[in-house]
Amino acid sequence: MKLSPKEKAAQKAAFRALSPAKKAEHIYIYYKWYILLGLAALLILGSTLHRALTKKDPVLYLAFANVAVGSDLEEDLTGDFLLYDGADLRKTEVYLYRDLYLDEDADHLDHAYAYASNVKLMGAIQTQKLDLVLMDRKAYDLLSEKGYLLSLAEPPEGAAPGLWEAMAPFVTENEVVLSDNELEVTLGEAETWERVTERVPNALRVTELETISRAAPDGELYLGLIANSPRQAAALRYLAYLLAP
Repeated sequence: MKLSPKEKAAQKAAFRALSPAKKAEHIYIYYKWYILLGLAALLILGSTLHRALTKKDPVLYLAFANVAVGSDLEEDLTGDFLLYDGADLRKTEVYLYRDLYLDEDADHLDHAYAYASNVKLMGAIQTQKLDLVLMDRKAYDLLSEKGYLLSLAEPPEGAAPGLWEAMAPFVTENEVVLSDNELEVTLGEAETWERVTERVPNALRVTELETISRAAPDGELYLGLIANSPRQAAALRYLAYLLAP
């Protein structure tokens, strides 16, 4: 109902006569939804601005598969590379997929974690948001079999002078599955299981590199380049960083 000028003046006078506490209570009771909506809008705006101002562009995407990496080594593998590469640490980053667990024979307790890790890794590969994987032998076997790793049978395109020679002592071979009719056998569409594989050089054995050796006190570590990476030039600069004397 619309108030008359006289009624409005009376309400203003009554409000002015209230104590500060009563004024605050009055404002909250009658305008609390406007206040809450305004605060929510400010929070959303502030969060959006913060993300926009602090967002970093990935130079590389790196995954750790079946590898435990401490904070010091993580800094060696990320921030120190960016400094080596001349990147601005305020605006760029090496995006990490941490704590991935890959194991086709995982027991019941670990099966869900292994499945989730596999889905996350495959999704990153399919969306071309994975360039390099630091992994143990088990993860290396799995990724190699599926053909996800770049062949190192010859120097990668765009490799800087001297990089191939530096890589050569560390290059290692593994099995790649060319064809496998296990599903057809399971479905009864074929009687004999046929699996065709070949040995392909597709990773670097990096266990003894000074930068990485701290992550493998009891086993071997491998570094593989993802075959469909659109950032191969940056990945090769990363290898040059790791292999630098």
